[in-house]
Order: sequence, then structure tokens, then C-alpha cells
Amino acid sequence: MTSFDTSSPQLNVWRAMLALAVVFVMLATTGWTALRTHRESGELQASLDSWKHGSLHGARLPDPGAGPARLTRFFTSLSAQDRARLARRYPLAVGNMNGAPVSLRYRANHIALEQQRAVERTRMHDSRLSAAGQQDAGRRMHRYASLLDPGRQILSFDPEGTGRVAEVFGNLTRAQRISVVVPGVDTDLLSFQKTNRPYTAPVGMAKALYAAERAAAPGTRTAVIAWADYTSPDGLGVDAATGARAAEGSLRLNALLRALPGRAPVSMFCHSYGSVLCGVAAHDMPRRVADIAVAASPGMRVSRAANLGTTARVWAMRDATDWIQDVPYLELGGLGHGADPVAAGFGARVLSARDAQGHAGYFTPGTDSLRNLADIGTGAYDSVECAGGSDACRAGLPATTTAQRA
Repeated sequence: MTSFDTSSPQLNVWRAMLALAVVFVMLATTGWTALRTHRESGELQASLDSWKHGSLHGARLPDPGAGPARLTRFFTSLSAQDRARLARRYPLAVGNMNGAPVSLRYRANHIALEQQRAVERTRMHDSRLSAAGQQDAGRRMHRYASLLDPGRQILSFDPEGTGRVAEVFGNLTRAQRISVVVPGVDTDLLSFQKTNRPYTAPVGMAKALYAAERAAAPGTRTAVIAWADYTSPDGLGVDAATGARAAEGSLRLNALLRALPGRAPVSMFCHSYGSVLCGVAAHDMPRRVADIAVAASPGMRVSRAANLGTTARVWAMRDATDWIQDVPYLELGGLGHGADPVAAGFGARVLSARDAQGHAGYFTPGTDSLRNLADIGTGAYDSVECAGGSDACRAGLPATTTAQRA
């Protein structure tokens, strides 16, 4: 639910679906959603299959689905030349391989993006395509060109369907604190970044958070991941009202979290439907995840924060002008996402977001919501501002370290 504003007419669709849940739930949650379940296919799957049958110096390559520790050991055993050779030979496989060195994934995804840019450039002039098809090819080609800009660090990339991508801001391998931004509905390759209203898209969110973290704690090395590496719901339809997309995405998210380099604490920042995904993923997140902060949440598919099954601190915020507050906070037969995370009975630490302005304004520079998120991301817990001017959200928290304040 990244792109909808207070006046979104599709909000009524959401309400109607929940009201009709008793009658239609079996059709909604089995037949229709099953048809749209995402599986690896196309270019990425072809690259993975090629890897599975490949070899290096006569030795078979490890299973690309092996644990990150196994893959890390494999890549560590190789020379720089052999790692580069594998990236050139299997760019999509290596670029999406949890356990491969981060710098190698950046290189592999750069190669994959160059290849896909060439494909779309050709499709732009393919007379067999309709005018709309050629226009779509042009949009994708320009998005790939943008992702190839010098200095961009693409951690994952899949051109299949509407596309998936993740980007890193900062030095991920040297970071003392890592933040992961998980966006909501209508997130795909083309909406990954926006020229207009940039802070409503994953790239703008992550860049704003990274800048705010550096300003809040210049002595702390931080990295922020804009993680759009899941197939998000398309608008406020049935997919957005169920946990199917969240369940699929949670597997991908936790696979990434388990493969992050180093031992730096990780903070999750989950917006709208992204908070549903984080709620589903929480019980399986590695213990290095110190914080899960949700904004504009329709629910986390539990009745209480304690039921998330995580040791992470759970934070929540919602601006008073956010239309999400009018969505029924319930779960009935698979539709709806459960209790309101900012409600007193839920048990989250509720943060101020009075400056956010609407559903998509939480990462806008200068807002108290972004300052609060940055303080969490840098571990400056005694600096966060609680909702309503109280200090309840800071109860029992560790104090900020000198290094973080430096």
C-alpha cells in the first residue's frame, strides 16, 4: 500500500471485500490467489538451471539453494578471476545468490541489467509488438539504464513479470547498523523509484532514511537496503487483503537476512502491506534483527506483538491523516490482517508521526516520523519521540552509546 493517498477510491473495495468475507472467503483465498502465486521462472530460473549443470575447472558448482554459509565458503575459496568468471557466465544466478560476496552480486547484477537493457532496446523497435508493448519496453529500458548509473549497488534483480529489485545505500560489509526498508502494494521495477513524490517509492524511502541516519549519528557506519525483492499485491484487491503475498515474500526476506554480511544489528522498516510481510516473517527472522518498525500498517496478522515470535523490539506509527486507520482491523477466514499495531492492547512501542501527512509521507525529510525511524536505525533509542508526548515507548530501552552520538 505504497502509492495510495487519503482519497483513494479503492479503499471502498477493501472494505467491501472484508464485509463479504463470510460468503466469498473460500473462493478468494484458494482459487483466485493460487493462480497468481509467484515462482522463479524465465531469465532467473534459466540462469539458476545453467548454474546447476555448470562446473569450474572440472568441479561441479554447489547447489545455488544451499545455505549462505556453504556458498560463502565456496566463493571465498575462489580466486578473484574465478569469481568474476562466474559472474559473467551466470549473472542473474550470482546476482541473486544469498551467500555470494556483496560486491560480486553488485557486479553480476550490473551485467544482467546491461543484458536486459539491450533486450528491451530491441523490443522498443519490434514491429511485432503493439504500440503499448513498445512503450512498455521503452519504460523498462530506461529503468534498467537508471539502475546502471555509476555508484548504484544492486543487491538483487529479477526481470521476470513486473520485476523485482533491491538496492543498497552505504557500505553493507562494513556497516555497524543495517536498515531494511520493506514497501507495500504496487511495488515493482517501474515504481521502484519515482521522480514525482520520490519519498513514496522504495529508493526515495531508503535514501531519505540513509541521509537521516548519517545526520543523526555521523559516527556510526550505516547501510540501508531498499528491498523490493518480492511480488507485491497489485492495488487494493484480494491479494492485498490476504497474507499470500506476504507469505511468499517472507521466505525471500528471511533468506536475505540470514545471508547479510557481518554481525551488525538489523532494523526492519515496514510500510503498509510491507508490515504484513514483516509480521509473517518475524518468527523466522535471525536474532540479529533488533527492531521491527511498522508505519501505516493494516495489521501484522497477529492479535498482539508478543505473538510475532521475535526477540526484536516492535515499534508502530500512524499519522492522524492516514486513511489506513479506516480499514477494519480484523481477520476473518483469511481476509484482513488482524489487530491495529498502534492500539494500546497490541503492545508495540508507539512513535510520533504527526508530521507524516497521509499514507505515504512517513519517509519525507524533515518529518518527526523519519527522525524517529533514523533514531531506531542507529540505535539512538533514548532520542525517539513517543506518540502523544508521553515517554511510554522508551520504557526499558538501552541508552544511546557515545559512538552513536559522535
